[in-house]
Amino acid sequence: MLALHGWGRSHADFDTALADLVETRGSTGAIALDLPGFGASPAPEAPCGAAGYAEMVGPVLDECRPQIVLVGHSFGGRVAAEMAVRFPDTVAALVLCGVPLLQRTDRPAARPALRYRIVRQLHRRRLLGEGTMERMRQRYGSADYRSATGVMRDVLVTAVNETYESQLSRISQPAELLWGRHDDEVPVDVAQRAARMLADARLTVLDGVGHFVPSEAPGALADAVARHLGPPS
Repeated sequence: MLALHGWGRSHADFDTALADLVETRGSTGAIALDLPGFGASPAPEAPCGAAGYAEMVGPVLDECRPQIVLVGHSFGGRVAAEMAVRFPDTVAALVLCGVPLLQRTDRPAARPALRYRIVRQLHRRRLLGEGTMERMRQRYGSADYRSATGVMRDVLVTAVNETYESQLSRISQPAELLWGRHDDEVPVDVAQRAARMLADARLTVLDGVGHFVPSEAPGALADAVARHLGPPS
């Protein structure tokens, strides 16, 4: 098992689920890593989306052969979907939790405030300085955007504008979709629509669980992974 965490998080989100797997199945070769720009991993040299992250993480698969169960939470699930398409001979199965694979249908995409748009245009025309633009970013940007710096802001902007219909239609591996019923960031409807696009999908909705499935329901996550592992060691 190789686990990929969400935006602003780290490999530590999977500590309890990994411990459960080791306790119930012995040595599984299960690992979680820090994606570039998070935890102990340096940021990418240039802005990229999930496809770029898939290429950066791809060499790790050489240490995981012959096949792995790939786990992705939130942003990490976007990277996992890309990796399943790019490395089908190594990725045997997917477990995805709270992944924004598709646009939400329960509310329209938010448009930036008029004042922000005006200042942005003036900044692009070099009529306002970077200090003014940064104050507007801090006032109107999302919490993730405000906390991101340097290239990671550009990575975030790229990622939030991506959807994965094409990738979902090309994923042939079995996919477990493990979702919190009370996920307000990526509602269950996203998982239901994604499941219909996948060739082999199983959706499990967890009562009393929100967006952070790896830390809120580590036992359920470990069980989902175990269904696709070989016999216990």
